[in-house]
Amino acid sequence: MKINAIHKWNISSSQARELQLKLARQVVTSSQVLKPQLIAGVDVCTYRISNIGIAAVVVLDYPDLNVVEVEKEEAELPIPYIPGLLSFRECPLILAACSRLQHTPDIVLVDGQGIAHPRRLGLAAHLGLFLDVPSIGCAKSILCGSHGLLKDEAGSYAVLIDKKEVIGAALRTKLRTKPVYVSIGHRIDLASSLYWVEKCCSGYRLPQPTRLAHLAAGGNQVS
Repeated sequence: MKINAIHKWNISSSQARELQLKLARQVVTSSQVLKPQLIAGVDVCTYRISNIGIAAVVVLDYPDLNVVEVEKEEAELPIPYIPGLLSFRECPLILAACSRLQHTPDIVLVDGQGIAHPRRLGLAAHLGLFLDVPSIGCAKSILCGSHGLLKDEAGSYAVLIDKKEVIGAALRTKLRTKPVYVSIGHRIDLASSLYWVEKCCSGYRLPQPTRLAHLAAGGNQVS
């Protein structure tokens, strides 16, 4: 899979925050009609007692959601966890795994935030710019913003708002379970993001691509 080298990684935290603001302006929040044949999921897990991370990308066919390809990268994470700078910690490993893919996915689902981020450049948005494919953030918790009440039924959602701006949505993917938090990554709109997350859930709370990526990264053994 082709990777666009949009910037270097050896920068300070303050430079990283400035870069996020710059890159956020390059994120495309609209989409063309998508008829995906391949959908990828991405996740990173870390060992509890070390700074080693495992990134996994799992490519599934659509609509059957059968596994087509799996690639992983295990290495020391380049920086410690810093709130708001998760993509600078995890993207290098994810990109290394993606660079070995023999199949280029039509959509990438990321276990993390897209533009639902204080500087509008979470992991899914940052990764989307490197990969230049439609990408969607599907996180298990809120990083910023708030939303109203959701109905109990699967498919119900409420928009996520930060500073009077719609940055994503809380989506209930399964009856009476906690919602997931969906946001635009790159080259897609919010309505399409919600649609594809829901289409990929297959009866689980989490979409199958990121759920399988979590397991491939050792999610049952590491945190």
